[in-house]
Amino acid sequence: MARPDIPPLSAMRVAEAAARHRNFTAAADELGMTQAAVSYQIKILEERVGTALFERHARGVSLTSVGHVLTSRASEALDILADAYADARGTSDATLVMSIIPTFATNFLAERIGTFQLSEPDIAVRIEIGEALVDLSAGDFDLAIRGGLGKWEGMKAHLLLPTLFSPMLSPALAKSGELSKPADLLNLPILSEDDPWWRQWFDEAGVDHSCHSENTRQPFGSQIIEASAAIAGQGVAMLSPAFFQKQVQRRELVQPFELTCHDGSGYWVVYPESRRNSGKIRKFVRWILNETEMFQSNTS
Repeated sequence: MARPDIPPLSAMRVAEAAARHRNFTAAADELGMTQAAVSYQIKILEERVGTALFERHARGVSLTSVGHVLTSRASEALDILADAYADARGTSDATLVMSIIPTFATNFLAERIGTFQLSEPDIAVRIEIGEALVDLSAGDFDLAIRGGLGKWEGMKAHLLLPTLFSPMLSPALAKSGELSKPADLLNLPILSEDDPWWRQWFDEAGVDHSCHSENTRQPFGSQIIEASAAIAGQGVAMLSPAFFQKQVQRRELVQPFELTCHDGSGYWVVYPESRRNSGKIRKFVRWILNETEMFQSNTS
């Protein structure tokens, strides 16, 4: 069966680059073309489509509704084509570039990633750690591990671990006063009290915390930093106990109450839908899902 009419690939590449940059000159620089050549290719494509794809402005361009749909789908198609070409050349598995949030990277992935590299010696791994929500569609990263509800447009997401949390503190701080019931935590310095996890935990523990403010400490951000502050005795941190088992074993942290809450979020491995056939991504996802499954079995 013959394929339906498709536009010139060269014109689609130009339009996709112009859509990403919102600028014909920047697209020309990326593709090694002149701005006039970019404008010409887009003109050809607009004539084939039968309507404008871009609106021209003094400082760049914006997409029309038709242009947005076409270039978004074109970007996915070009990613798939690039993966297929790289697979054919045997180069797609050379390097796996990941963006990982700090807590997961430091307290879970760091001590396990070596087993992945041993099992897949042809894949080099490069990890960038940060809280920023990187744009995976830009192509700088193959995948990311994020915290959230697992809903990101255009992305495939696999749940790795649910986000469970409970107060933790140093043994010395725990012994500094009475700590027999959850309400006793209100008498201690609390780190990042504005964190919604605190409100949920106190509510589920049946503790009225509406008037508590005098012992509030500055928010720290990452669980890694908050755990360090808690170990130093600066206050009580709301943490994910499963990630701090070693600190508990070393008696650097204690979890004073069994109550552990879940806000519906979790840690997810995420990658563009268009990259679902990438060999290196499939291999890593299969490996990390197995690792997190074993982790949950050992900590449950």
